[in-house]
Amino acid sequence: MSTSFTPSPQQKLWIERWQRFSSTVVRYFHLYAGWLVGISWKRFALLSLALLIGVSVLKNLPPFTWRISEQVESSDDIAARKDKLDALAKKAAERALKVAEKAKERAGEKPAGEGFHYEVKVDERGVRIQPVPPAASAASAAAEGDRGDEDGEAADAPPAISIDFPKSARPEDIRAALDQAKEQLAQLKHEAEEVKQAQDIAAEAQAAAQQAVEDLARSGRRVTVVHLGDSLMDLAILWVLASAVIKAMYKGRIQAEVKAAQAEENAESEALKRQVVEARMAAMQAQVEPHFLFNTLASIDHLIETDPPRASQMQRNLIALLRASMPTMREANANGAVRDLGRELAVIRPYLEILKVRMEERLQTEIDVPEGLMSAEFPPMMIQGLVENAIKHGLEPKAEGGKLTVKAEILHGKLAVTVADTGLGFGRAATSGTGVGLANIRERLQLLHGNRASVTVTENQPTGTVVTITVPYRSRNDEGAAA
Repeated sequence: MSTSFTPSPQQKLWIERWQRFSSTVVRYFHLYAGWLVGISWKRFALLSLALLIGVSVLKNLPPFTWRISEQVESSDDIAARKDKLDALAKKAAERALKVAEKAKERAGEKPAGEGFHYEVKVDERGVRIQPVPPAASAASAAAEGDRGDEDGEAADAPPAISIDFPKSARPEDIRAALDQAKEQLAQLKHEAEEVKQAQDIAAEAQAAAQQAVEDLARSGRRVTVVHLGDSLMDLAILWVLASAVIKAMYKGRIQAEVKAAQAEENAESEALKRQVVEARMAAMQAQVEPHFLFNTLASIDHLIETDPPRASQMQRNLIALLRASMPTMREANANGAVRDLGRELAVIRPYLEILKVRMEERLQTEIDVPEGLMSAEFPPMMIQGLVENAIKHGLEPKAEGGKLTVKAEILHGKLAVTVADTGLGFGRAATSGTGVGLANIRERLQLLHGNRASVTVTENQPTGTVVTITVPYRSRNDEGAAA
């Protein structure tokens, strides 16, 4: 038991929407594909290049790319940096306080001797311990002159130490004075080293503080860049490649459709032409055959009274002609089929015999067709039309008559059938036709074989006309063997 699915009203609505959407997509696809086919490949390449350049610029601009800034604070990192900074600052402060206190006790508020070193000189007058400035300070001091040459001190220079020997000094006293000078010098050096260490610690604390500030500033802000345009370039390249494929494939489809339409139109045209030609042939045959038949019957009736044997022979030829021609006429009028050359000659032979009885000695005939060509395919009723024209417009109007020859041979791989007469010549008789018969033959050959078949009309020597029909050679025996 089968049940049919009946969609609900809501499902029907969605189905209708989908059908409208799909039809719209298909319609716009065909419009786009038709536009692609309509432009040249050069223009397509330029437009594709412009698209890629535009996408490469737009992908870095809003709304495809934007930046998001966030304030981020990490309590653990900030506390660790702050503790380290406090420890360094506390250590530097303690060391600097100690050094400052010692400096206040000995040299006042401002520490002296910064950047100086001491030079010791011993002579007969005593011991001289003098501060020596660094190279830069020495150069500036030399430019200022010898101010204070008695004491040799600059404004910021540390104090000099001078120990004079008494004139009546003993060596023991001198040695004690030297030891005292050495102690003072060592104490000054120790104080200078403490000042230098305090300066180093302060510089280290300052650098740590600066680094901590920078770390805090850097860790406190985070910038996030969102790129939605990264996939635009890939989409543009995919679009260009798909458009190229559509352009190539759709063009072939359109060309195939155009060719199919042209082929169908040509087939219809050829069919109409074939029908027109066959109708003309049928009309001509309807006109020729009764006329020929009536003349032949009249000749038989006359010969029955004057020459009964000839009348009997003429009657037998007429029966053979009708027996051979009737199937040919039906086939030709039905579908333009081809028959073998032997059956066509079966119509020509009794026809010529009847004409020989009527024209007596004025008509001589010759049929030169090899036995091997009797099975060759040949369009029906064409040879008969050429023979009728040769008799009617060439030999019969001529007083002495003449000779008619039917010949078949193979020329350059094609079958050539020639009908030649020694009559008055083409277009020279008073009963010359309008050329409709030859025109119909050409049209039939064109429909059957195209450019592979032809009809040529030339003059015969010394008089008369030669008409040759050339068609592709094909044996019906070969066709039967292949089947």
